[in-house]
Amino acid sequence: MMNSAKLSNLTQEQLEGLAVQARSYSQGGRLPDYIPLLAQVNPEWFAVQINCTNGQIFRVGETEIPFVLMSVIKPFVLLCLLEEMGREAVFSHVGMQPSDQPFFSIEQLEADKGWPRNPMINSGAIALASLLPGADGFSRCENLRQWLNKRAGANLVLDKAMLNSVVAAGGGRNRSIAKVMFEFGFLNAPEIAIDTYNHICCLAGNISDLAKLGMLLAQEKAGISREHRRIVNALMMNCGLYEASASFAVKVGLPTKSGVSGALLSIVPSAGAIACYSPALDYIGNSKAGIFFLEKFTNSLNLSVFI
Repeated sequence: MMNSAKLSNLTQEQLEGLAVQARSYSQGGRLPDYIPLLAQVNPEWFAVQINCTNGQIFRVGETEIPFVLMSVIKPFVLLCLLEEMGREAVFSHVGMQPSDQPFFSIEQLEADKGWPRNPMINSGAIALASLLPGADGFSRCENLRQWLNKRAGANLVLDKAMLNSVVAAGGGRNRSIAKVMFEFGFLNAPEIAIDTYNHICCLAGNISDLAKLGMLLAQEKAGISREHRRIVNALMMNCGLYEASASFAVKVGLPTKSGVSGALLSIVPSAGAIACYSPALDYIGNSKAGIFFLEKFTNSLNLSVFI
């Protein structure tokens, strides 16, 4: 059976049963205390929305609660730049190689002589943030926000309170990452790049907005190039969960991207998008309940790009 048929055969009862299991699994997770406002959210929140290419929509949980995307925005920065600049131009600034180090690793970056390994870790995303059009972080973020909302039919907004919290936290590691790339000649105007990165990570929406973004990568939509969708999905598969990406590909087999807000997005190519939100994180920095849900969900429906 094709993945599209498997996904559309889902029932609301199945989804609700899996959500109950996943919600309980969030216990024992942690909130990211290095961003003060993220540390104040309810760790028991849980929401899922599944959009299918045949138009079916399934949802459960706190579906109206807004949340910031954080690193889940990274695939869409890549998608936007691929569409606007082309493959060769984009990958002259960032690599395509997975990393077995944490997403904020300075040691990895120094070993690579300032070359950012892929667009899904912080160094790569900061490098791509420097390529977005606009004079400053706000205008670059606004251009990206409008580009995504127009093509996905989403309603992303900039969470200014979260942005203030991120800026107040200092972002020392990201500044060090930008400094290394600048010193090796792989980044211009590091302050604007960091400001842009902070802004775009604070784009926010609810679970429906996240699922709509996912559909840009799941199906022919809004004139997005098939090649560019394939590139983004491949990098999500190889790099989207950082050092957990390889084991997750074996267990689940879907392109997936996480964020420290607890946002999680999986793509079922030609079938649909699975959006999750649960703020409590595991030791790597991925949503604890979200990862659990995706493993149980995909196994119960026998979903994978490898089948």
